[in-house]
Amino acid sequence: METLDARGLSCPEPVVMMRQALFEKPAAARMIVDAVAARENVTRYAKSQGYDVAVTEGGGEWTLDVTRA
Repeated sequence: METLDARGLSCPEPVVMMRQALFEKPAAARMIVDAVAARENVTRYAKSQGYDVAVTEGGGEWTLDVTRA
C-alpha cells in the first residue's frame, strides 16, 4: 500500500495527491495529514470515489486508510 505524506500541505494539494493515487483504482492507499481541512477534504473525495476511509489520530496528525468499498 502506498503511503502519501501530505503533512504541511494546504488544500487542495492533499486532495490532488489522493486523486493521483486513486487514478488506477488501487485496493488501498494511506495518507498522513496534519490539517483538519485536509483530513475532511481527502475523506470526502475518497468517499465520492467509492472508497471507505478509516481515520486514526495521533500526535496532532491523522492517518487516513483508504480502502475500496
